[in-house]
Amino acid sequence: MDYIWEGFKEALKLLIGFDKEVYGIIFLSLIVSTTATIISSLLCIPIGIHLGVKKFRGKKAFSRVLYTFMSIPSVIVGLVVAIVLSRRGPFGRFDLLYTPKAMIIAQTLLVTPLILGLTYSLSKSRGKEIEKIGRTLGGNRMDIIILTIKELKLDLIVNVVTAFSRAISEVGAVMIVGGNIKNRTRVITTTISMMNSMGDYPMAIALGLVLLIISFVINSIIYSYSGED
Repeated sequence: MDYIWEGFKEALKLLIGFDKEVYGIIFLSLIVSTTATIISSLLCIPIGIHLGVKKFRGKKAFSRVLYTFMSIPSVIVGLVVAIVLSRRGPFGRFDLLYTPKAMIIAQTLLVTPLILGLTYSLSKSRGKEIEKIGRTLGGNRMDIIILTIKELKLDLIVNVVTAFSRAISEVGAVMIVGGNIKNRTRVITTTISMMNSMGDYPMAIALGLVLLIISFVINSIIYSYSGED
C-alpha cells in the first residue's frame, strides 16, 4: 500500500508545483474538448430544435437512427476520422492526422449525435407549444428557433455540459487520431492510460484527480440547473 500513498504525494507535488508537462496536458484537454463541444453545439442546437418541432416523412426512422448514433463507440469515430485524414484519404493533403485539430474533429463528430439527439428529443417534447406561441406572435422560422433556445436554455445548458463530459473523458478517438505524442497531442485520458501501462503512477494519479475535479464541477452544474433541492 505504500506505493499508492507515495503516488498520491508525488501527484500532489506535480499539481501544487505547477508541473509544466502536467498542466500542458490539462490545458490541451480543455481546449480540445471545449472547442469540439462549442462547434457541435452551434451546429446541432438550431438543427435539433427545427427537426424536433417539424413534421416530416420518416421522422420515426430518423429518431431511431439518431438515438443509435448517440451511443456510438469512440473508437469507431476515431477510426473513420483517421482513415479520412490519412495520407491516402481524401483529406490527407492537409496533414491533419496526429495533430490537435484532428482530435477536435474526432471529438466534434463524437458529441454531435449526442447534442443533436438530446436537443431533438427536448424540442420534440416541449418545443411545439413554444412554436405555437411564436407563430401567434408572427415570428418566422428563425424567430421561433431563437425563442425556443431562450425558453429551453437551462435544459440546453445541461445537454451541452453532458456532451462536454463525454468529450473530455473519452480515450479511444483521440488516441487513434492524435497518437498520444508528447508535448503535442497528449490529453488527460490518453496519458493516464499510458502511464498506467508504464507503472508511472504519480502523473496518472495527478491527472486522474484533475479529471475527477472536472467531473465534479460538471455534475455540480447539471445538478444546479436540474432544479433539484
